[in-house]
Parts: sequence; C-alpha cells; structure tokens
Amino acid sequence: MRTHISNAAYGVLDYAVYPMGMLLAAPILLKHLGVAQFGIWVVVTAAVSAGSIIASGFGDANIQYVASAQSRGDTGTLHRVVRSMMGINLLLGSMLALIVWLLGPFAARHVVASDISLQRVCLWSLRIASPLMLVRAVESVCISTQRAFERYGAAVRTSILARLMALASAVALACRDHGVISIMAVTGILIALGAAVQLVELRKRLGGSSLLPWFDERTTKALVSFGVFSWTQAAAGVVFSQADRLILGISLGATAVTSYALCVQMAQPIYGITASGLHFLFPYLSGRQALAPPAALRKSILKAFTINLLLVAVGTVLILLFGRFLLHLWVGEAIAERASTVLAPIVWSFALLGLNVTGYYTLLAHGHVRTVTWLNLAGGTVMLLMMIWALPRTGIHGVAVARLSFGLITLFMYCPLLRILFRATSAPLQVTSIYPLGEDL
Repeated sequence: MRTHISNAAYGVLDYAVYPMGMLLAAPILLKHLGVAQFGIWVVVTAAVSAGSIIASGFGDANIQYVASAQSRGDTGTLHRVVRSMMGINLLLGSMLALIVWLLGPFAARHVVASDISLQRVCLWSLRIASPLMLVRAVESVCISTQRAFERYGAAVRTSILARLMALASAVALACRDHGVISIMAVTGILIALGAAVQLVELRKRLGGSSLLPWFDERTTKALVSFGVFSWTQAAAGVVFSQADRLILGISLGATAVTSYALCVQMAQPIYGITASGLHFLFPYLSGRQALAPPAALRKSILKAFTINLLLVAVGTVLILLFGRFLLHLWVGEAIAERASTVLAPIVWSFALLGLNVTGYYTLLAHGHVRTVTWLNLAGGTVMLLMMIWALPRTGIHGVAVARLSFGLITLFMYCPLLRILFRATSAPLQVTSIYPLGEDL
C-alpha cells in the first residue's frame, strides 16, 4: 500500500508541479521578454510538448510488456523490450525532429508575420526545439520503463528537477535581458542532462544491460501491435485537446476563446489529477493480470474505482461551488461573468472523463488497447461534430455542452471491463492483445 501511495503522489507531482511553475514564471517572462518574444516562447514550448507526446506515444506498450515480463522473471524478454522500444522512439523522435526543422521557416513566417528579426528568433528557437523532441522521446523510454517497475519516484524526481531548472533558468536569463534563443539553448542542455541521468539510472536498474537500440523482430512486432493504437490515441489527443479552441477562435474571436480556455484550464485537473494519481494501476495490473486470481484483481480494481469516484466527486464539487469566485480573483469580473455560462458543462465534461480512468488503465493492462482507442476516437469525433453543429445555433454554450459527448461515449469502456471482472474464477485472467507475450516474445 505504501508503494501505491508513493507512486500516486509522484504521479500527481509529475502532472502538477511544472504547470504551477509555468503559472508563476509567466508574468516575469512576459514583463522582461515583451509580448512578442513571450508569444514565441509559448509557441515553441507548446511545440516541444506536443511533439514529445507524439514521439513517445508507444510508451503504454512499453509499460504493458515490461511489467508482464518482470512479473514472470523473464529478464531476456524485458531487455529486448526496452532496447526495441529505444529503437522505435529514436526513429519516431528523429522523424519528428527533422519535420520540425524543415518546417521551421514556414512556421516562423506565420507566427511572426511582420518582423524579420523576430522571425529569425522564432526560426532558431524552433530549430533548437526540434532535437529537444528527440531527447524527450529517448527520456520517455526511461520513464515508462521505471513506471513499469512501479518506481515512479526514480523517474519523476529527475524529470521534475530538470524541467524546473529549465524554467528557473528561463526566468533568470529573461531578467538579464537574454532572449528566447538563449532560453531555449539552456533549456535544451538541461533537459539533455536530465535524460542522461535517466539513462544511467535505467542501465543500473537493468543490471548494466545495454540500452542501444535493437529491433528484435518478434519483440518489435508485439510492441508495434499494441503501440500503434496508443500512439494513435496520443496523436488524436493533441488534436482533440486544441480543436475546440481553434473552432471558437475562428468563429467567435479571441474574447470567446479566452473565457472558454480559462474554464477548461480550471476544470482540467479533475481529470488530470485523477489520471496521474491512479496511473500506477496500469503497471500494477499489467504485471499481475496473468498470474493473480480474478477475485484478487476484482478487489483491487473495485478499490481503485472507489478512489477514482471520490477524487472526481471532490474535484467537481469544489469547482462548481468556488469556480466563479476563483475566476473573479484570477481574471476579473468581466471575463469571469462571460466564463460562468460555460463553466458547469465544462466541469461535468471533465468529471465524465475522470470516471473513465479506472476502466482505461484496466483495459490497457489486459491488452484491450483497440477497444480503448476506438472509443476515444469515436468520442472525440462525435464531440467535434457536435461542436460544429451547435456553434451557429447556441454559440459558446453549445460548444461547452458538446464536450459532454466525449466522456459519455468513453464510459462504454466499462462494458468490456465488467466482462473481465466477472468472468469465471477458475482461471487467471489473460492478456487479450493480438500478440500475447507468451507467444510473440
């Protein structure tokens, strides 16, 4: 139990600490960089974040297979999985870094249309960001493997420290009148050092085994069969998380986007804290689903769902009761008044997504990645179609209400989960992915 509590705490820290640091640093950076360079920094930072998510989208496959191999004491398979995962992420990260490097001039001309000197700043900031995506892709192999070992602290401490040091250096450089290029260069160095520490720690954990990429045919096939779906979810998640604001911005302008985005930012922790706090459930179940009796797993899953329900309920009630007051303190009465009309449906949309956390991790642990992926894609697609339909009829409120469809559709995850929970108790649960570990690794 102590291990689970520790892993949950580190998961929440990993989710919350850096965004809080960003909120504290933003006013200082805005003051010293100016609006234009601060905007460039925001765009480049967002590009690194989105690129890192896409480049490391196979991480769930690594967790699932490493945890399963470790539970069986199969060190040979475990080492092949990690090295094959390293190869996959290096390939994805390199491709993404090359794309961002080549598209840098085009992006810079659109981000800063009228100032040649700022276009240069944006271009070189993006080109520094491009190899940083590759570094983050390599680092994600270390983080996902440590999480598969249920050692969240080892991965999270180094990751948080490197990112906070990068943020602190950005503030220090800005205060000394350095620009975004200098900030991104120092950020790249610090993130690379953090990744190097992660690699050293992982190599020790694997008993000195090599971490050089190696595309073992059967292992890579198994990872890709699972990972292509988790990667699809990661890529779609980047689109779905930004598309609503893009639709509003094009249709109703910046003011509407501001009030809507503030409500999203306030309500997002309902899902984010729940998902990060319960992430340990994924490697825990992945390592035990083939060995433990179904009754024991049912008990663990039901406990997790109870905690899941409590976390969502507490977060939802707090924001519904105090959200408008907090918005008023945060951004003033005028924006808070506009935001209050959409706060409730946005809060409920994240509450529905939060209720899916236990089902999501349990299905992934049992190899039902296709089911999870199709439900997420269906939910996101229906949400966007409803937003497009509702916007000209009911405005921003309709867009907020359309978000509810995503969570409602993904609640169907609990249908296959119930079959897993209440199947016959005479045999242990088995991974049901296309390439079971016992056959393909």
